[in-house]
Amino acid sequence: MTDAALSRPHVQADELDSPARRARRRLFKRKAAVFGLVVLTMFITVAALAPLIVPYDPIATSWSLVRKPPTAAHWFGTDELGRDVLSRIVYGARASLLAGLISVAIALGIGVPLGLLAGYRGGFVDALISRITDAMLACPFLILAIALAAFLGPSLGNAMIAIGISATPVFIRLTRGQVLSVKAEDYVEAARALGNPPWRIALSHILPNILPALLVQATLSTAAAIIAEAALSFLGLGQQPPSPSWGSMLNAAQRFLTQAPWMAVWPGLAIFLVVLSLNLLGDGLRDALDPRQR
Repeated sequence: MTDAALSRPHVQADELDSPARRARRRLFKRKAAVFGLVVLTMFITVAALAPLIVPYDPIATSWSLVRKPPTAAHWFGTDELGRDVLSRIVYGARASLLAGLISVAIALGIGVPLGLLAGYRGGFVDALISRITDAMLACPFLILAIALAAFLGPSLGNAMIAIGISATPVFIRLTRGQVLSVKAEDYVEAARALGNPPWRIALSHILPNILPALLVQATLSTAAAIIAEAALSFLGLGQQPPSPSWGSMLNAAQRFLTQAPWMAVWPGLAIFLVVLSLNLLGDGLRDALDPRQR
């Protein structure tokens, strides 16, 4: 048996491999993306198991423990009210990750249908949606989120709505551009020639083929949403005291940077690690889902 015959089964097996499996294999070849995935998984696990792993009540105060440095009893030290910083960091992860996920879900839920409608329908509908999107994009993302959060009122729920609405224009524009590119493909023309209604073509033939780009953008937007939530909480427009939030912890720590620097170091490091992991994962997904990569 020749070498060509021996190698043919392996070639056929690789060709029959699913796109998802090939993308996963390419993703795990990128060390930075794997690092980001591991760090993100760690934070999600810690947030989910917060009641089981925190050593103290995150809102319990103790005047005898005000601004104590890290010790064996309090690994990350205590804050200006004697609360355990480690416990507040763990519970703050819940607020930040929840804000990132729900905000992006809101942006996807509004932006993707509008982008699909604008890109596929065209005409007056496309022009109207595009002009509204351009008007929203003219205002910086964080400024728009602050304005909406101030209008809606200070709370974590309103902050998530404000961030989600502020992130919507990015998904509208991305979805519209992807639809304009995909709807000219031969398989879409064939589906149209077979008499499929427009809604079926958009949902069954166009949407599945633009999901990779949306997934990458959602990952990167989650990082931006976490930063925005921290900024809103820092300004008093997000999670309200005494509930812990990384942004509000930084706000409280700014008055004690010289006396108790650990109060600012740990929430700042947590924000840095989560945002870095999401960005690394997003970059890895972009490369792994690129069909031109082999």
